[in-house]
Amino acid sequence: MAEHNAIWAPYVPDAQAPWGERRVVHLHRRAGFAATWDEVQRDLKDGPATSVDRLLAGRANAHAASGFAETADLLADAAVAAGEAARLEAWWFYRLLLGPDPLGERLTLLWHDHFATAHSKVQDVALMRRQNDTLRRHARGRFADLLGAAVREPALLVYLDAPANRKGHPNENLGRELLELFTLGVAHYTEKDVKEAARALTGWTVEDGHFAESAPRHDGGMKTVLGQSGPWGGGDLVRLLLRQAATAGRVAFKLCRLFFGENVVPPEAVQALAAGLREHDLDVSWAVGVILRSRLFFAEANLGTRVLGPAEYVVGCARALELLAPAPSTLALADWSARMGQDLFDPPNVGGWPGGRAWVDTRGLIARANYAVALVSGPNVGRPLPYDPAALPKKYSFGADAAAVLTFHHRLLFGADPSPELRRRAAAGGGAARAVALLLSSPEAQLG
Repeated sequence: MAEHNAIWAPYVPDAQAPWGERRVVHLHRRAGFAATWDEVQRDLKDGPATSVDRLLAGRANAHAASGFAETADLLADAAVAAGEAARLEAWWFYRLLLGPDPLGERLTLLWHDHFATAHSKVQDVALMRRQNDTLRRHARGRFADLLGAAVREPALLVYLDAPANRKGHPNENLGRELLELFTLGVAHYTEKDVKEAARALTGWTVEDGHFAESAPRHDGGMKTVLGQSGPWGGGDLVRLLLRQAATAGRVAFKLCRLFFGENVVPPEAVQALAAGLREHDLDVSWAVGVILRSRLFFAEANLGTRVLGPAEYVVGCARALELLAPAPSTLALADWSARMGQDLFDPPNVGGWPGGRAWVDTRGLIARANYAVALVSGPNVGRPLPYDPAALPKKYSFGADAAAVLTFHHRLLFGADPSPELRRRAAAGGGAARAVALLLSSPEAQLG
């Protein structure tokens, strides 16, 4: 416990790590989908403790759509009725852009990647919507509840061929991914454990779109997994895996990768967080709170170092510019994310998306630059009017001249004033709208 407290000590602003616009922007780019200028100033005034508490409570978005829940349900119901996966993606982008709880959606994205399931194989929009709702409902709760619900979701069972797993004819897909990806991680089990886990999961199937356990298909014999034996079924196996220290370690690793990116958190910090998770019944909300309140999270080495995923980037750009009334077409936003390499509801394989630096290959960077231009120009993101680069600066008393427009947008996106070199480049020509597009497509804008 002392080790946990030392490594994850709370952030207290000081001369080395002051609470300023840069760290407010950092908080929202990591734990949400960027911040609007009024949100930045609100949190700057309120301080880190209140700002983090607001995110944890699901109340950080000052611009949530009126009647959001009702509209979101209508969009999802329409997508299911039409059987169109593209419309379901648009529904989720509506939630990402205009929902009141950006952290909750961030965590739902994390678990969508963790329990990766693709519509291209499932071919059932209703099941994909149901799984997404389940992940969101348990996103910040106890991992035991999340895991127990997620592995019984019909979409996941179909994706991993669970209905083919029956007594005498085991299919190892679900058992293998349950051990390797969902709980223990590699190097914490044997091939024998996979085979025995598959036997325990026999009989788990889908009937009329719902999870079911078929007694005739279940192998009721003794199984030995991780050195422990019993006549187990799937529920017994899940409970056994939740008791393993490696499961807490994997959850801690996933949360650290979400909020820190690659090669920032030392191994001992992940281990300390895992130990705390075990002490707190694998409570994800507790762990997220520890991370977001920590000095480690606000450390200089963690600012602007994590590559934003396509969905994060697409939504964050639109939110920061307050393109909310009218908002871009969420169908268009989903399409732009797919062009950058992240087609929601269709990850490339059961391991999810590679993430990190894999996002910024040539194709992805070209798509991001094109999106930045499209967002400013309007029509190619479904907005009837182009973005007025002087409107927000004037709204927030910055002025409308070229220098004020550049300064405002640079502080909005990065929490700092532009460099003299950037000012010279911006003054060289192209206009204010082009300058905003260049900021959005800059290397710094791909990082959060």
